Amino acid sequence: MAHFAELDGNNIVTRVIVISNNDCTREGIEAEEHGVAFCKQLFGEDTVWKQTSYNGRIRGGFAGVGFTYMENVSTNGVGSTDIFIQQKPYESWSLGIQTARWYSPLGEAPALTQSNFDNGQFYIWDEDAYQADNTVGWALTSRT
Repeated sequence: MAHFAELDGNNIVTRVIVISNNDCTREGIEAEEHGVAFCKQLFGEDTVWKQTSYNGRIRGGFAGVGFTYMENVSTNGVGSTDIFIQQKPYESWSLGIQTARWYSPLGEAPALTQSNFDNGQFYIWDEDAYQADNTVGWALTSRT
C-alpha cells in the first residue's frame, strides 16, 4: 500500500489517502509520479499530492492532516528540505534538523514513577511557566 498526502495552497496537508501499489506502477516501475497521477485522476488535476511513508522512510515521517510540507526551504542550518512536519506546538520549541520533530528547550519530559502512573498523572508542557522561568516547563498533572 502507498500513502499520499494532499496539500493546500500553503503546503498544509488536508488529507492522507491509501492507494494500491499497483496504482503507483506503470510498465513494471513503481514511482511517486505514477501515484500522484492516480490521485489526480481521483480528486482532480488541480490537486497537489506528495507521497508519505507510514514507516517514516521518506520526508521525515508520516504526514498527518494539519502537517506542513516543506520543500527547498533553508531552515535551521539545513540548505534544503523535503519533509512533513507537525505544526509547531509551542513558541519555545525548536525543530530537530535530522528528525523533523519538535523538541522542547528542556528536552524530554521527566520520567514518570509508578506512583504517577497509579494516580493517572502525566506531564504536559506549560509554555507560560517556561516563558516566566526558562528552567521550568514540564508540569505534572492528572485528568481531574
